[in-house]
Amino acid sequence: MAGPPPLQLAIDVAVAAGTLLADFAGRRRDGADIGVETKSTATDPVSEADRAAERLIAERLLTARPDDGLLGEEGQAPRAGTSGYRWVVDPLDGTVNFLYDRPAWCVSIACEDDRGSVVGVVHAPVLGETWVAERGGGARRLEDDRPLQVSSVSTLAQALVATGFAYDADVRAQQGTEGADLVARVRDVRRDGSAALDLAGVAAGRVDGYLEHGLQPWDLAAGSLLVTEAGGCVTLVERELAGQVLDGIVAGGSAVHDLLLDWEVARR
Repeated sequence: MAGPPPLQLAIDVAVAAGTLLADFAGRRRDGADIGVETKSTATDPVSEADRAAERLIAERLLTARPDDGLLGEEGQAPRAGTSGYRWVVDPLDGTVNFLYDRPAWCVSIACEDDRGSVVGVVHAPVLGETWVAERGGGARRLEDDRPLQVSSVSTLAQALVATGFAYDADVRAQQGTEGADLVARVRDVRRDGSAALDLAGVAAGRVDGYLEHGLQPWDLAAGSLLVTEAGGCVTLVERELAGQVLDGIVAGGSAVHDLLLDWEVARR
């Protein structure tokens, strides 16, 4: 692999983007206009903070490794590359939280080859935590080098499950109905508003499982590797909700993953 090692590069770039975003957050608290607009629906925001962070990430990654490809959420045209490696970037996962000055937002960076993610980094500046994984090398919390390990909970009734909802109102209505069924079967449900942080939470054993529909590759690329390298299981799924075919994910320790997947399949 030509260029600097991807894991350390991803860490350095994620931290730099997190610093930039924290500056935007401070400016917004002080009353500055950071150019908030909407994307797919009126409840799906994007800001200049998202775009600036992605520009920084793209510039630094491709300066260091100019032959790599790139897929980002905000504005960057997909780049094929010639090296066989592609960076998959969510510059600000949890934009709604960011705009409401809630701490659950992060930078998510993964590097993929033809077999999937090679490295993954999820950096949460306000939380002061960074989770990293390397294929075949395990997953860890960077600040104390603590290995990540998924939970060993083996029943749905004892499982704390994370989830999320799409921006489309009709899809959300159906998800709400299904969520009512799920919450009756599990210990409880959490909805933090960041897929990457939910997957990091599964990897760290802070939730027992996670499932969500309406996701994109940049939502999942880094966090999925965290889960599998922490001993968990991940299955990509597809569902039709409110007439739309949506990509999704089921993740968790092996037992809870299988039980959630069974529940998911039964909803089809």
